[in-house]
Amino acid sequence: MFDLLRPAGGVFGRLDSDWAQLCADARMRACAVRWLSAAGLEAAGGPEQVLAVVRSGGSRGDAMLRCLLEQAGGRGGSTVLAARVVVQAMVPAAVRMARGQVRSFGGRTFDEVGHVAIAALFEAARSGRIHGRPGRPAANLLLDALRLVCRDLAADREALGVDLLTAEEVPDPAQRPADLVWSRTVGRAAADADLEWAGAVGEGVSGARLELLELLLEAMASGTLSPADGCSVSWFYAADSVPDGRAAERFGTTAGAWQRRRSRAVRALRDSLQTAA
Repeated sequence: MFDLLRPAGGVFGRLDSDWAQLCADARMRACAVRWLSAAGLEAAGGPEQVLAVVRSGGSRGDAMLRCLLEQAGGRGGSTVLAARVVVQAMVPAAVRMARGQVRSFGGRTFDEVGHVAIAALFEAARSGRIHGRPGRPAANLLLDALRLVCRDLAADREALGVDLLTAEEVPDPAQRPADLVWSRTVGRAAADADLEWAGAVGEGVSGARLELLELLLEAMASGTLSPADGCSVSWFYAADSVPDGRAAERFGTTAGAWQRRRSRAVRALRDSLQTAA
C-alpha cells in the first residue's frame, strides 16, 4: 500500500515522486475507476486520467473535481486518497501560493510555506465544503486554502518574526511587510480568478483597490457573485477601466447585457455587506 507519509526531498518534488508510486497502487487504481464512473466518464486511464481531467478544466474538470471533493469529505478508506488526488491536481497553484507568501526579509522558507500550502489544500479538500455554482470550483477551493495558509502563517508570526517586528517599525507605512504580504496575497488570488484584466496586482495598487478585490473574492467564494459578476465589477472600477464593449466581447455577450450584469452584481454585493453588518 502507498505510504502517504514517506519522507523525501522538497515538498513539491516529493509530491510528484509519490504520485508516480500512488498511480501504480492497486487500491488507488480501483478507486479511480469508481470516481471516473461517478463523474460520468469512461475509465480508461486510472489515476493519471483522473488528474488529467481535473486539470483540463471546463465542465468535465468541474464534475471530476466535485466528485473527488464529495469522496474526500465523506467517510471510508478512500477519503484520504481522494483528497490526495485533489492536492496533486492543485500543485501548480500551490506553488504560486507558496511563492506569494515567502518573505524576502526573513521568516519561513519557500519549502516551509509549501508544506503549509499543501496542508491547507488537504484540509480544504477534506472539509466537505463543495461550491455548487458552475464555473470555478477549483478557484473557490484555492481561496479556502489561501485563507487557511494566511491564518496559519499569521498565528506563528510573532514566534518566528523578530526581524519582522523590527521591519514593521520603518517610518514609511506604505512599505510595511504586513501590507506587502496582503497586497501580494490578494493580488495573486485576484489574478487567478481573472479579476485583473492585465495580470496580477502590483505593489503600488491602492488600498481601496485591494479592499474591493478582497470583497469580490469573498463574494465569489460564498456564491454571492459568479466569476463573470466579479469581473464585471472589477474591470469597470480598475484604474484603467475596461470598456464594456471589450469586456462583453470576451464573455460572448453585449455591452448592454454586461452593464446590467454589473448593476446587479453591485447591488448584490452591497446587500450582502449590509446583511453582514
